Amino acid sequence: MSADTLSTLATLAGTRLKAGGRMLVTAESCTGGWIAQAVTAIAGSSAWFECGYVTYSNESKQALVGVKAATLARFGAVSEETAREMAAGALTASRGSVALAVTGVAGPSGGSPEKPVGMVCFSWVLRDGPPKSETRHFTGDRAAVRRQSVIRALQGLIEVLDDAGTQV
Repeated sequence: MSADTLSTLATLAGTRLKAGGRMLVTAESCTGGWIAQAVTAIAGSSAWFECGYVTYSNESKQALVGVKAATLARFGAVSEETAREMAAGALTASRGSVALAVTGVAGPSGGSPEKPVGMVCFSWVLRDGPPKSETRHFTGDRAAVRRQSVIRALQGLIEVLDDAGTQV
């Protein structure tokens, strides 16, 4: 996917956010702030982007976005449960009205049979709605896994906003 794809998705997400009067907050682990970078590359994003948290370590997931130690111990950092707590915590810690969270194994090391390289967990949540989460398995090197994760995060955000009735 090209940089144009990221720009197109970020622009579309911004259009949906602005139309719905919503502010986005991100909680990122394996993408390291790339989603926040993609959306803030769009002129006018201050109208719909609140802030981003890069919570790479388990400690930062707990301290910055309120992931419970018990969740990390039971399910691990790479889990839908952790992604959902990251998204919910990002909303609590900000004035955002919609959050997205990403946590995964980008590689080339760090994978296991249960959680292989390329496994990425996502969550999207509206302040006034239930969380949505999913797990994807991407292929390619570290850069490819991270890029695919950013793309899927933005696609999922657009889907959640559309489901909430903020189509334009």
